[in-house]
Order: sequence, then C-alpha cells, then structure tokens
Amino acid sequence: MTSHETLGVAVIGTGRMGADHVRRINEVISGARVAAVVDIDADRIKRLADGITGCTPYTDPAAALDDPAVDAVLIASPGPAHEAALLAAFARDLPVLCEKPLTPDAASALRVLEAEQALGHRRVQVGFMRRYDADYRSLKSLLEQGAHGRPLMLHNKHRNADTPPGFTNAMMINDSVVHEIDVTRWLLEEEITAVRVLRPAPTGNAPEGLSDPQLVLFETAGGQVVDTEIFVNCGFGYQVGCEAVCENGTARIGDDHGVFSNAAGRWGGAVPPGFVERFEEAYDRQVQHWVNATRRGEVEGPSCWDGYAAAAVCEAGVRAQTTGERVPVELIERPALYR
Repeated sequence: MTSHETLGVAVIGTGRMGADHVRRINEVISGARVAAVVDIDADRIKRLADGITGCTPYTDPAAALDDPAVDAVLIASPGPAHEAALLAAFARDLPVLCEKPLTPDAASALRVLEAEQALGHRRVQVGFMRRYDADYRSLKSLLEQGAHGRPLMLHNKHRNADTPPGFTNAMMINDSVVHEIDVTRWLLEEEITAVRVLRPAPTGNAPEGLSDPQLVLFETAGGQVVDTEIFVNCGFGYQVGCEAVCENGTARIGDDHGVFSNAAGRWGGAVPPGFVERFEEAYDRQVQHWVNATRRGEVEGPSCWDGYAAAAVCEAGVRAQTTGERVPVELIERPALYR
C-alpha cells in the first residue's frame, strides 16, 4: 500500500484491551480504520461493528485475515491464542501489532521467531507500550546521550491498587514484571542473564495464597543489577517509576506524573487508578507509530526477539519465585534479523 492510503486493521480480541484499541483507531489516531473485529463473542463484535462504517465482524480469525479490506492485524486476544493468530498473519504476510505477551512461554515464542525468520523480514511489533511513554523516552534519551556516564543500576517500582480474582504469584511476573523486563533490556541495551525473587512478609490486603509484595532482582550481561518492587495490592492506585543510577549521576521518572498542586493547607497530586489511564498516551503513540511505519512499508519497535527474550526471563523469574534460588536465563543466540 502507499503512504496515502488508509490502513484497514483487523482487531483480534475485543475484551478490555481490544475494545480500547478499536476506540483508539476509530477516534484518536490517523491513517487507519477498523476494517474487521474478531472475537468468539458474536454479540459483542456485532455491536462493535454496527457502530463503525465498513467494519465486518468475524468469529474466525482466518476469515477476517482473508478479508480484502484488511491490510494489517492488531492482536489483543488472550496470550494463549497469539501463536495461531501470528502464524495466520505470517501465512498472508500481514504486518502485526501484537499485545504482550508475544506468546505465554519461551518455546512458543521461539516458534513464532523462527516462523518470522522464514519470511526473511520482520512483520511483528510487540506491544511493550512503555517504550512509547514520554517519561521513559526521556530517560532513554538521557542514557543514550551518556550525560551521567554509564548506567550501573536500575531501581523500579510497579504498584497496583488491587488484583482481580484468580491473580497468582506467576502472574506477578508474567503479567506485571514483564514490563520491567522489557524496559530494563531497552534502557540498558543488555540482555538479562539471571533472576532472583525475594518475598517479604505479605500485606494483609493480599488475597490468600498471593505473596505480595515481592522484590525481583535482575543481572544483565553488562554487569548491571536491577531491582523491581512489585506490589499489586498497595490499595491506593497505580504507580510506576524507574531510577537509573549512573557513574556520574542519577535520573528518576514516575514521581510527579500529572499535576502537583499546593492548596488549602495541603500539597499533592493524583495517583491514576490503573494502567490504561497512566499509559493512555503511550498506547496512542504506540499504535500511531505502528500505523505510520506500516503505511511506509516498514516495521519498527519491539520485535519478536524482544517478545521471546521477555518470555524467557519470565520463565526464569517464575522458577526463581518458586525455588527462592538464583535462576539463569536461557536464550538462543540472537538471529541476524533482529540485530
């Protein structure tokens, strides 16, 4: 397609995240339209499609990808469904924005990686949206400029007000800390080589069986050490921050997001209630960048390699969480396509 044509997008999965992406493509970003929506819930997608001109509902992803109006795919279905959708997109050589995780485990992520390599070119951007957040981008720029010297450590915090029913210890790594895994690799430009997890006395606000909070420690190939406080039942809102400790200075983000005010004998600001509100602009920017690159015939952003590496670190993290031991991360050699 040419850069002047509107990109027809099939959105696979129309739950909370997918429906938000449908709204985003429809109302916020430019250069794309929702050409198809796909979900097993036929009533939900019919309601969605009825409100969008030229949008067709499908319960079968393959049928949606065969729709001639579809130029690209946004995958927002549950993680276990991603591999089949990605392989179907590869079979049609369609560009994809795939919400994290790429797939739920390293073995399936490696299969996707190998299938993309067989195409001979990248097709996937993985939805690690923090790379598109203004604060994280500023921190990345500062580290790239070397203003404070070489980075030695990162201190991360990741707090949620509460957890939904059924939230498990493994989900603390796979669903939450996965973001710190990606930003660690991105900010430091190093692979994570080992993981440890420390479990302090749990908060009384955690559901039975959930060890919350936890402290997750990463070692990198470049010798840096990274800690992440993950606290998913903090009770007061959604709070994310990162401090880089470098040879000649430090830099921190996440303390003063939004308006900070002084009034009536009090000072302070607001803590967002959840990740969608905190990272709304990052999601907008991520999808717009994907659309722009796709219309140019390019693929940018986090790759299948980043998705695979994150899955491998998550697996090591869950083992470390379970055993209490330091667990090395097992990665294949990075293929030329992703260097």
